[in-house]
Amino acid sequence: MSDDCMSEHCCCLGVGQTVPDFKIDTYEPSKGDFGEFSLAALKQKKKWAVLFFYPADFTFV
Repeated sequence: MSDDCMSEHCCCLGVGQTVPDFKIDTYEPSKGDFGEFSLAALKQKKKWAVLFFYPADFTFV
């Protein structure tokens, strides 16, 4: 499969690209409560973040 074909079907980010701002609901086990993560709020505070996604890990079943 060529790179041109992949770009038509994939909207993945590459190294060095900017992550778009987003908000997600979170669960804080230490507090036993839900919260919210906002990338824009973290950027505004000039904080670093490491983002990863691991589907189905730590989900409530």
